[in-house]
Amino acid sequence: MKATLPRVPGLPKDLFKRMRRAKLTFGDRVHCPFLRPFFLSPEDEERVRTVAETIADLGERITSTALDDKHLFAQLHLREEEERLARIPTGYGRASTASRLDAFLLPDSLKFAEYNGESPAGAGYAETLGEIFRELPVMGKFEQMYEVHTYPLGAKLLDALLMSYVDWGGSSTKPQLAIVDWEDVPTVSEFEILQERFEKMGIPTLIADPRELDWDGKSLVAQDKKIDLVYRRVLINDIVAKPAECSALVKAYSANAVCVANSFRCKIPHVKAFFAVLTDEQNGALVSHGERELIRKHIPWTRVVADVKTAHYGQPIELLAFIRKERENMVLKPSDEYGGAGVTLGWETGEAAWDAAIELALSAKNGVWIAQERIPIRREVFPYITDVGKVDYRDMLVDFAPYLFRGKLCGFLTRLSATGLANVTSGGGQVPAFRVSQHDHLATRGH
Repeated sequence: MKATLPRVPGLPKDLFKRMRRAKLTFGDRVHCPFLRPFFLSPEDEERVRTVAETIADLGERITSTALDDKHLFAQLHLREEEERLARIPTGYGRASTASRLDAFLLPDSLKFAEYNGESPAGAGYAETLGEIFRELPVMGKFEQMYEVHTYPLGAKLLDALLMSYVDWGGSSTKPQLAIVDWEDVPTVSEFEILQERFEKMGIPTLIADPRELDWDGKSLVAQDKKIDLVYRRVLINDIVAKPAECSALVKAYSANAVCVANSFRCKIPHVKAFFAVLTDEQNGALVSHGERELIRKHIPWTRVVADVKTAHYGQPIELLAFIRKERENMVLKPSDEYGGAGVTLGWETGEAAWDAAIELALSAKNGVWIAQERIPIRREVFPYITDVGKVDYRDMLVDFAPYLFRGKLCGFLTRLSATGLANVTSGGGQVPAFRVSQHDHLATRGH
């Protein structure tokens, strides 16, 4: 790609124009100021698939077990109202129809930082970005040498939503779908992308703010249409914080009059304390021997911050003393925040500030904090468009996040950032992920 750039001076301008036309903007920034995709090999994809699908399965297992086991449920530290919502019977099994794992993929390791079991954004953007890159003239040359695979996330997401609807007992062959979130969220452009894709596939889709929904005691209605299926993007945090604005949705859900995906019980595996449950020996009976090995290898040791005795890989420890001593190897973060809020990286923090962060974690009134082992991260150099027409090369952190739709790997969100926090709100960007392999005839000729 590097050699090609000087020969294609119009490429940055062309790319920006295509992105704006395709609604690939977050506020007014384009999603991808980078000039190449992230490439993964078929072997990488297989390695990620096995682990990611196992973690998603564990998310479902912990959810159903926790609903019957008070001791396990207590380890997840849901707030009272979240627990109430999680315990409303939903009429179908899966907690998470759509979920996403945030990972770092290295040649010799694969570590997951957290599980977004609730309402992961970005699938519409990721697929559209992949299509835009596929259409760039420079990819034509690349595809003469490599077989390139992209991921049809929109179709897979719709399939998963419809399967959850059928599981729930839905009988309409073309259920009226509503994508529900606040009208002023920065991801509205993604809802429009998904709406267009879903409608093309024959499913009537509208986008509605929770305040537009109406519950008449029998049906949930929006824009004069009876809603059969809600693709819920409004977060449970918001539903708890704004009960009046979300009451129609919650009432229809409680009456089991509409299929809502993800269901409210998805909060159980979504909180970051989920990884504390997985890595704590006291819960060993919930997982098989093979799963325990997989957890040890791919999930960082995690604990809810409290003045307790616990174990670190079998060795008994005093948790607070351990966190203090191991600052260089630890991260502190709230169990339930988005967009990197509140994350403190021990290796970037002085001793006094670290002690203050531990104090804050212990005294937090609104939910618990977790301490997590530092994980190795991946950096790669990407061509970056500084302003349209100028390109330089930047060493970026690569956050690689597999999407799971009904527990099956369906594609990836790949985010780049200059700092330790990889999300679009911290000034990073997104690139499409392509699976690439050499064409057979080239491989056999020894290329």
